[in-house]
Amino acid sequence: MNTHSGNLILLQKNIEQRLIGKSGLVRKIILVLLAGGHVLLEDVPGVGKTTLAKALADSLSASFARIQCTPDTMPSDITGLTVYHMQRGEFETIPGPVVNQIVLADEINRMTPRTQAALLEAMEERQVTIDGKPIPVPEPFMVIGTQNPMEMAGTYPLPEAQLDRFMMRLQVGYPSEENAMKMAQQFLKGELHAATLPVLDAQQVLAMQEEVRSVQIHEDLIRYAAAIIDATRQKQEIRYGASPRALLELLRASQAMAYMEGRDYCIPADIMEMAGCVLPHRLLLTSEAKMNHRTQESVLTQVIGSVPVPQ
Repeated sequence: MNTHSGNLILLQKNIEQRLIGKSGLVRKIILVLLAGGHVLLEDVPGVGKTTLAKALADSLSASFARIQCTPDTMPSDITGLTVYHMQRGEFETIPGPVVNQIVLADEINRMTPRTQAALLEAMEERQVTIDGKPIPVPEPFMVIGTQNPMEMAGTYPLPEAQLDRFMMRLQVGYPSEENAMKMAQQFLKGELHAATLPVLDAQQVLAMQEEVRSVQIHEDLIRYAAAIIDATRQKQEIRYGASPRALLELLRASQAMAYMEGRDYCIPADIMEMAGCVLPHRLLLTSEAKMNHRTQESVLTQVIGSVPVPQ
């Protein structure tokens, strides 16, 4: 089934040259790429969020744009604009940086909510509209957002509609002492930020995405995934449960996981593991749950455990 397993291994090793000791994290961001989704990297400054995003982009022969998000970033700075040329007497549409295959929105939660919303159309509909003119984004298309925790000064919480368009929210985490030593040694040798050469092109990524979509999911597993989604809406500690979009992305992520494991069919473990990755950031807890120091992850673990696993 997986005719590109060697390419996946090559891609992962290439990225890990830049981000030491984070193989699990790298594997998940590759999974999101194969599933055709978007990823939000959330953690404190300096742990490698931007490095990971750039390493992925550098590993692909694909168009790349970085948006350095600031409070004064305007929607047109992202989507593009129309300018009038007086000498030619005509208007010209200039696409913004979002019209690229890999888009890094660095520190996305430093933009105002109005500007954050400029990404919504591209992330969901694979197009942007500039002065009424729709412009498709190139495929494969992936938005990698990075953000600092909400308690950091000068940040704006991402609205639920924005969060729901990210397939996963991932934390980078601090490196272990051993990996920190390796990173320090590379830094002192001048090798830490060495150029990452591309190992895959856009057509190879599109071919893998097509194979992911052909992975079989039994009807019982679809029902199992739907039951988990419904259970998030029934849990008393959850104010708003997962959306219908969350179900679709859970299924697609499960297909991608099976594909990366070399299978052309999904198993219950795929649904269960991906539910823990795809759903937490989509759940809005009640005030009481927050006061009891409950987290989205801990509540979701209970929800998943309450749903019978198909045999």
